[in-house]
Amino acid sequence: MSDEELEELRRRKMAELQQQAMVEQQAAQEEEIRAQRAAVLRQLLTPEARSRLTNLRMVKPAFAEQLENELIRLAQVNRLPEVPITDKTLKTMLSQLRSRQRDTKIQFR
Repeated sequence: MSDEELEELRRRKMAELQQQAMVEQQAAQEEEIRAQRAAVLRQLLTPEARSRLTNLRMVKPAFAEQLENELIRLAQVNRLPEVPITDKTLKTMLSQLRSRQRDTKIQFR
């Protein structure tokens, strides 16, 4: 092997290692964010409300994430009706979020 080929192999290996390090760093950041969200939600919700949110996450993950974002946003601006949020209050918030979602209507002609 010539020096040029060795140098090219080194560059490729270095680029590969940098890419792998970036992927690992992103995964660690995402895990940290998930852990922070879980900690905040643990403080905001009663065990019954957390159970309801977990069940909702299994059925409708996008809707559960939307509700979590709304709860965290309301907590940040101190607009929550009560802390910790009970199952009854969470049900009310769920119905309000559902009513805000756009209804899709299909008309056949």
